[in-house]
Amino acid sequence: MAVKVEKRANPRAKLTRKLRIRPSDFYTENFEEIATSVNVSKRGVYFHSALKYYRVGMCLFVTYPFTSIDDPIKSEYLGELVRIDELPDGKRGIAIHLRSSI
Repeated sequence: MAVKVEKRANPRAKLTRKLRIRPSDFYTENFEEIATSVNVSKRGVYFHSALKYYRVGMCLFVTYPFTSIDDPIKSEYLGELVRIDELPDGKRGIAIHLRSSI
């Protein structure tokens, strides 16, 4: 039986907040998604998505928490997609490491 090694530096919290995700790379599909977090940590966010555009290693702009596009105090981060979990309902679990705020 394999033992999973915890790689996270910060603990996760089950926190549901809206987030906006869009690619930062011009060579990927141009999409935007408004999703709801399943859990978060100081440097990461995890959510479920039905979109198939996501790829491990993608660089993404992540607005978290997201209220509206015109929100003057929105926090936008540059993130890297580090894991995709295939879920039983056809959705995917998306884990993003937040590298830096923009």
